[in-house]
Amino acid sequence: MSEMSAFERLEKQLALIVEIDQLKAVLRRTRVKSDDGRLENSAEHSWQVALMALLLEEHANEPVDIAKVVKMLLLHDVVEIDAGDTFVYDLEAAKLQPEKELKAAKRIFGMLPVDQRDVLMSLWLEFEAGETPEARYGKALDRMLPMLLNYHSEGQSWKEYGVRYDQALTINGKIEKGSALLWEKVQMMLSEAVEKGWLKK
Repeated sequence: MSEMSAFERLEKQLALIVEIDQLKAVLRRTRVKSDDGRLENSAEHSWQVALMALLLEEHANEPVDIAKVVKMLLLHDVVEIDAGDTFVYDLEAAKLQPEKELKAAKRIFGMLPVDQRDVLMSLWLEFEAGETPEARYGKALDRMLPMLLNYHSEGQSWKEYGVRYDQALTINGKIEKGSALLWEKVQMMLSEAVEKGWLKK
């Protein structure tokens, strides 16, 4: 069997690029303050958290390969095209999410030439496992960003969904694994959110 031509590879790559356009239609729970309070989509979240990784690299607990972190953050939510976005405080839905997301990752990355599929799948799995310095830092940012935006919109989704302080503390506790300093800042913000009545005590 002959090797895939450059043109055939290109066709597969372009097919995936068109496929991931659907990520722009996957809505999250965070609202875009500067745009009439509409819900942000997963593509916007991926872009913002990847930029966040570049800006805050110095605060990672361990030295990281920042290019790898950015790749992980741009890839990790692509699976939401099939699996949807799960609200971080919906613990029942979260139990089903890993299986749905793995199936989605296999389908979506499977559209690519095999070598590229394997590289991206490996990065996605590494991020999900959360065991390398890059994955720990990336996961910390992925957890912190919605909380940061929520804080700056006066607790919009916390109030909307009746989130309690203890829930926010538990869910966001994983941030410490990637950055002790960011976790310190998060705890300060959560305490202030309680004082301001944005989070239930």
